[in-house]
Amino acid sequence: MLEVNYLRENKVDAIAGMAKRNIEAAATIDKIISIDDLRKATQTELDSLRADSKKFAEQIGSLMKSGQKDLADNMRNQVAALKESIKTLEDKLDNVEAELRQLLFTLPNVPSKEIPAGRSAEDNVEVERNGEIPNLYKDAMPHWDLAKKYDIIDFELGVKVSGAGFPFYKGKGARLQRAMIAYFLDQANQAGYTEYQAPLLINEDSGIGTGQLPDKEGQMYHVTIDDLFLIPTAEVPITNIFRDVILKADELPVKCCGYTPCFRREAGSYGKDVRGLNRLHQFDKVEIVQIQHPSKSYEALEEMRTHVSGLIRSLGLPYRVLKLCGGDMGFASAFTYDMEVYSAAQQKWLEVSSTSNFETFQSNRLKLRYKDENGKPTLAHTLNGSALALPRILAAILENNQTERGIRIPDVLVSYTGFEWID
Repeated sequence: MLEVNYLRENKVDAIAGMAKRNIEAAATIDKIISIDDLRKATQTELDSLRADSKKFAEQIGSLMKSGQKDLADNMRNQVAALKESIKTLEDKLDNVEAELRQLLFTLPNVPSKEIPAGRSAEDNVEVERNGEIPNLYKDAMPHWDLAKKYDIIDFELGVKVSGAGFPFYKGKGARLQRAMIAYFLDQANQAGYTEYQAPLLINEDSGIGTGQLPDKEGQMYHVTIDDLFLIPTAEVPITNIFRDVILKADELPVKCCGYTPCFRREAGSYGKDVRGLNRLHQFDKVEIVQIQHPSKSYEALEEMRTHVSGLIRSLGLPYRVLKLCGGDMGFASAFTYDMEVYSAAQQKWLEVSSTSNFETFQSNRLKLRYKDENGKPTLAHTLNGSALALPRILAAILENNQTERGIRIPDVLVSYTGFEWID
């Protein structure tokens, strides 16, 4: 959530930033400032009446002690009238604050000045490319056919038990999944991230804190009877560890990681892009999260990008890094890198990681602060990255590493899988 003071002091920049997202925000920002003016005036009036009420209460005590009961009773009537006015103003203030908050919820984060304008993925900017695209043998298959051939993923069984987008991994397929999770977590631990095993269900406050709620309910599974949501990513419970927390400056940066299944309804997804592992309703992912000092958050973003790129390189997969344009960025992000691996059998790039800096957008919602050099509570910056999401990484490993003998396991995973080939 954007800060009102930021919108007041940087109105022109905020409007220009929203234009990168193809949003005309001038009228909304003007309305926010106007409502905040009303909030401030109401708060001032309320504070004045509360001060008068307190003063009269003290005077009533003095009058009673001096035996001036009639004057005291008359003043009590004034206090009663004041209390009615105070209650009216308190209700008004609650309504104004709620209206202001709901309006702020409608605005996404302002993109960083480094972010290009654009409407879709076609306008993203490639900033890095690494690795050679493999030339596959004549009868090479896409991963959904390889999964069936080697009996390592059962998509039909998933449809029977749950529905489309919920595959069963079995045998060496299940062991390869477990191996990747362990490897990615070990690499995160070596990079200084503290591992958490997080809940898979969150409450509404947690969803609001990281920007999934409100208005994103349609993309999350909702357990209505308990009013809980299945997590779309480990970012949500892990970042919410620090909701309503004030850190000490020397505690920064805070670096956390965690593996969880992730659940996404993916409403509206259809066609060839959802085939096999390309788009699932449940998938596994290792997430890295940082709470950072504002002056160091973009340095941390580059560090996280390097970490994720290193994981992909270690698996021997060709990849590219994209700087997302304003129109393709997530709601809460100020700057996002997407990492994509090349799927040789499908002959297409598959996104496997997003690494983002949210600046103060999440921390303002979370009330996540640190004490600056003057001891003043100040909003921290939050960042997160997929390190990595498993399904499309697995798809690329199966497709790119297939040979006439079978599927070769990347060297870094062999000690985790206990086998070198799926054959």
